[in-house]
Amino acid sequence: MDTQKEQSKIGTRIKELRLKKGLSQDLVSKKANLSFQTISKIESGTTPNPTIDTVRKIANVLDISLDELMK
Repeated sequence: MDTQKEQSKIGTRIKELRLKKGLSQDLVSKKANLSFQTISKIESGTTPNPTIDTVRKIANVLDISLDELMK
């Protein structure tokens, strides 16, 4: 799978799980100690490669493992 599709998949998965839990991008950004723009860009697929640390912070807020997030 090419990198752009994989990034888009991660962002789509984060958005899907965030909405399922009824959380706003703003709330996730604050709880993860990340900027709102970071969350927005990851979900839209415009962030070029979120770091594993960033993805881990988001997964923690969503109360899921990295494995679950990457499915």
